[in-house]
Amino acid sequence: MEEEKIAQGTYDFRVMREDGFRYVDKTALLYPLVTRGRDSFFFISRPRRFGKSLMLSTLECLFRGERELFKGLAIDKMDYDWKSYPILHFNFAGLNVETLETFKIDFRSYVRETLTKAGCEWNNADFPGANFSRAIKTLAAASEQKSVVILIDEYDAPVGHALNDIQKASAIRQELSNFYIQIKNNVGAIRFMMMTGVTRFTQLSVFSALNNLTDLTMDDQYATLLGYTDEELEANFSKTLHRHAEVMGLSYEDYREKLRWWYNGYRFARWNTIKVYNPFAIGQTLRACTPEFIGTWISTGWTSAVFHYFANNQLAEQDYENVEDVFEEDLNVCGLESINPIAMLYQGGYLTIKDYRNGAFTLGIPDEEVRRAFNAQLVKKFVGQEDNHYLSVVSRALMRADFATFFGKLSDLYAHLTYGPKEDSVQEFSFQRILYVLLTSSGFFRVTAEDRQSHGRADLVAETPERVFVFELKVDGTPQEALAQIKEKGYAEPYRHSGKEIHLIGLSFNGETRRLTGTATEPLV
Repeated sequence: MEEEKIAQGTYDFRVMREDGFRYVDKTALLYPLVTRGRDSFFFISRPRRFGKSLMLSTLECLFRGERELFKGLAIDKMDYDWKSYPILHFNFAGLNVETLETFKIDFRSYVRETLTKAGCEWNNADFPGANFSRAIKTLAAASEQKSVVILIDEYDAPVGHALNDIQKASAIRQELSNFYIQIKNNVGAIRFMMMTGVTRFTQLSVFSALNNLTDLTMDDQYATLLGYTDEELEANFSKTLHRHAEVMGLSYEDYREKLRWWYNGYRFARWNTIKVYNPFAIGQTLRACTPEFIGTWISTGWTSAVFHYFANNQLAEQDYENVEDVFEEDLNVCGLESINPIAMLYQGGYLTIKDYRNGAFTLGIPDEEVRRAFNAQLVKKFVGQEDNHYLSVVSRALMRADFATFFGKLSDLYAHLTYGPKEDSVQEFSFQRILYVLLTSSGFFRVTAEDRQSHGRADLVAETPERVFVFELKVDGTPQEALAQIKEKGYAEPYRHSGKEIHLIGLSFNGETRRLTGTATEPLV
């Protein structure tokens, strides 16, 4: 059977439709936005490579009235007028921010190119904002509809790219504010505006000045506007999904469960609990069709804003799988001088919504792909190394049940932490989460923390295709006491008939020095 044609590296709606690539139809969700009338100013924030550019490309073709490209899609069957509008489409992702001066030069050049391409005259004596304002008025006056459409992709990219230098980032933010304020000054000439980005920088003028801006970022109706739902995946890629399941040697049900674990965990609304897959990760995975799941979206690099922020700021020690009591205002970036790290991780796609109750969010890592990559970054912070040599050595030692090497490297890790558990009362969990981060980041283990069982919870269980390692940790106790608890509570019993080697591991720590002081292991008999 012929498989679906999956695009790679193109975010152009016209190319996808004309060349027969699979397009996941989101036009039913776009319909109420494009038919709202003149009060249509929208903003949406999503992590990088989540389909924002493709959505704007779709909107551009829609507002050019190119109905033939939408044949067979939902909006083609709806009551849409298919009128044509002049369009100003910007993408600020590639601007040079090496210095403030290089940004100003590149920004000016890019705006001039975009406006002249749209048929507008450029006055070299004016700033980009003044030329932008004049272009809006000129295009609207000359058009049959007397209005224009404005599409702005990656509105925040220049600020995010410069976060390693807050003074420069603030100056760039001001330059962009002077540009975006022209949207407010010309609202009467604008039929529709959609602005996308990764980070919501609230002090940019578009948020403070445009009082009719509708923020769709956490709107329940548009929670699935970007990304793929399970149903969309099945409807659009069923043939390729079945082939990939065969390549991986899995039943289709097991394959889909593993696919969800790896790539499906993003939730973008309070009450709409539907999760979506990262579309770039799905496209790369299905095109490659390899016998194992690998990092795809995350392998292209950290979101620049997150990367530059954490280059100069420490990652707080906490359980990133369960970040509780987060309020909506905590997820916006206000002053650049005091950015909340949780906001950076959430907006960058490294955390997502897990729950919402009583006005507060619980956040967590969305999926296995992100979990491994993010925890690898934490390990680098822990050990003060930028390469993965340490991680590889310690993980491979455990895989081989080479406990002498594993315990030695683990002792080094706890001894050289750049920061350690900070609770007033240090408990096993303080040390457990560091071990969890280490093992999950390696990619070699399926790790379960607080493994719930009938007689209690094992602190941590790490599995490979050949072995199971059951850990119990003690603070100011002995490793023998830890092993005794594993056996008394039967923590390893659920794995007894797995056909794998099972090893019980006891670790003890000094609550004052935060060091690993004792280790013990024995096989399950």
